[in-house]
Amino acid sequence: MTAPALVMVGMGSTDAQVAQVAHSLRQGLQGMRPGLSVHCSFLDHCSPSTAQVVSQLIKQGITEVVLVPLQLTHAIDPDERVIGQSVKLRNLYPDLRVSVSRPVGPEVSLLTVLDQRLRASLATHRVLELDGLVLSSARSGDVRGNALLARRARQWSTHHRLPCLTAVADGSGPSVSQAIQGLRAQGRRHIAVGSFFLTATELFHTQSDLALRCGAVSVSEPLGSAHEVMDLILARYAFAAMDLLDFGFDDIEDEVPARHLTIA
Repeated sequence: MTAPALVMVGMGSTDAQVAQVAHSLRQGLQGMRPGLSVHCSFLDHCSPSTAQVVSQLIKQGITEVVLVPLQLTHAIDPDERVIGQSVKLRNLYPDLRVSVSRPVGPEVSLLTVLDQRLRASLATHRVLELDGLVLSSARSGDVRGNALLARRARQWSTHHRLPCLTAVADGSGPSVSQAIQGLRAQGRRHIAVGSFFLTATELFHTQSDLALRCGAVSVSEPLGSAHEVMDLILARYAFAAMDLLDFGFDDIEDEVPARHLTIA
């Protein structure tokens, strides 16, 4: 039995580096699972689109696909556009079996990567003192994702024994400037921003520039194609692929009505 194809679905950007990270993830996943068909697609700005990728897979004889949304702030519900893509694919290809996994989400393992990126940024800028942290993300997520992201901020704060506030770039919550101002109101002066972004999208650059203008001593790079991200993508894929397995229960149910019990 051939495993379903894994198609990552990213947000896309006009910055070529965003696509490069997605392709790096694909290459890494392909190296980890050589027998798996791994592909990356984008919802906007970049090509190929999800529909274009799936169209090519169908020409290759693929009949099952798992879409894995590359979102860090959503824990349960993927972006509505990903759901829209799955509906579109089912309508275009009635014989294609499509499953949408949970998004990557704000998993605790990603705090390790966040720390690595921030340490590298602090070293580059020769920062020796910190007294405040901001956890900056692209946008608010679903209810579970927002709760988990707030929990990650508390865990990050506890780990470093520093106050930490969250910020979002899409206007749905406190901006990075508001978070920095909040920490300054507490008397904090040496504030670093940890970027809970997968790639350097336009929102990341906006938040980064704003943070530096507001006096942040350092802003970390996005998480990128870290091994921890790949592990989470594979975990989401494996769970969603289970929905495509046929255990033959339908055949058993078809047989049940034909059986009769005689009660003496």
